[in-house]
Amino acid sequence: MANHRILPFYLAYPMPFSYQEESTVESDLDYLMQMYPKDAKNYQRRISIILDKMDYQGSFIYDAYPDQITLYKLAQDISDIIYKEEEKAGNLLTDDKKEWIGELVMILLFYEIYKRRHTDRRGILKF
Repeated sequence: MANHRILPFYLAYPMPFSYQEESTVESDLDYLMQMYPKDAKNYQRRISIILDKMDYQGSFIYDAYPDQITLYKLAQDISDIIYKEEEKAGNLLTDDKKEWIGELVMILLFYEIYKRRHTDRRGILKF
């Protein structure tokens, strides 16, 4: 005769624990993002605003394998917007600084896309 183990109630329905864990992950991410340097915070906010316009069902940011060229083009377009905003604010942009901003924008963009892909509409992270 098969030996069946009876699971305790809390193991049979582990969902409440996973919500608490996801909430902790999300609050950790928010806390760490608050410690970004000033420029990175500003760029991240700008990227978030731009991605809000692209955040819809069927958007390329939710493709299983988003097109690399499209992502690079989007990063370049966002970088161009930031360059114009920096110059309008009177900040001198050297070629080295433009390269640095472009790389930072690409990293922040990819992270923002990752975060949106792994967060459902209610703000719960899906891992």
